Amino acid sequence: MKQPTKIVVFVINCLQGAGAERVVLTLGQGFYELGYEVHILRFKPLVEYDLNPNLSYHMLRFKPYKLILGAQRREKIFARALDKYILNKIGQPNIILSNLMPADSILSYSRLPNITYIIHNTLSLLYKLDSANQGNKSKSRMIDIYSKHPCICVSEGAETDFIETFGNITPTTAIHNPIDRDNIRKLAEVFVPEYQNYIIHVGSFKEAKRHDILLKAYAQTDQSLPLLLLGEGKRKSDMKSLAVELGLEDKVVFLGFRENPFPYIKHAQFKILTSDWEGFALVIAESLALGTPVISTDCPSGPSELLPKNNLMPMKDVDAIANKLSQAINNPQQFQAAFDDALLPVKIAKKYVEFTDS
Repeated sequence: MKQPTKIVVFVINCLQGAGAERVVLTLGQGFYELGYEVHILRFKPLVEYDLNPNLSYHMLRFKPYKLILGAQRREKIFARALDKYILNKIGQPNIILSNLMPADSILSYSRLPNITYIIHNTLSLLYKLDSANQGNKSKSRMIDIYSKHPCICVSEGAETDFIETFGNITPTTAIHNPIDRDNIRKLAEVFVPEYQNYIIHVGSFKEAKRHDILLKAYAQTDQSLPLLLLGEGKRKSDMKSLAVELGLEDKVVFLGFRENPFPYIKHAQFKILTSDWEGFALVIAESLALGTPVISTDCPSGPSELLPKNNLMPMKDVDAIANKLSQAINNPQQFQAAFDDALLPVKIAKKYVEFTDS
């Protein structure tokens, strides 16, 4: 008798352009290659990626439930609707993988088995859990959420931070994000950028990415290579003003969000990351898949697990970053690093199955 197909369900708020959303689609492909029936369930219609035809997509809108008073009551009621939807429209999943808030909070009320959270970031820094203005209320709520199910952290640094912040509240492991090298290389061939001989930074204009540090450090170099910034975000206009203030308006190009950033990464002289924190630093691994040299700040999780020590810079140190930038401008190839085949989607999906089955 034919074995029933195993089912994995990824739950996420939306599929708008950010790292975790791309990880979900890539990891979904890994599970598909393992023979799973893969379902992506989201709460908002937003989509900024080409959707993989091997995966099935669902939307259960959270918006109507916002009329219900009380955040926890609202999420409990929505969790019941979510459980019912999954069982009626998808079937009994072998694995449910929850991604980011509000999915994590909602699934803490689910009655379905086999739920695992994917921790995509360094949570103490993302939510400022140690700062006085945050108080213990957020931390207590997160302990309540994450103690309900096992957690897979996307880097060793993210796992260490999770345990140091919340304690040993649930089983955890660190499994790196998957990188679909073949697809990335194919997408990198779609076009040749209109720019040549440039430095690239890819990331949203938000506090963690420290575009301000990047611009100040870049201002200290000879600026013989222009700096291309891919991304959108609320700090973008501030960074445009800072570029003008530093006299860099003719050297820094604000390219906005690009659905396919890979041709820009492939053709760059090198990639730079100046973050104060990351979960995994997806753009580093993607750059390595394309053979592009990378330099990065040695922030708490991600970069040091992907790059040699020589490619790393101290965080928030404008002078040190400027010095490394100048070295890379003069000789990018000294910062070349190898791509690790263990990051391929099917290999990462196997690690997920091993952890969730244990």
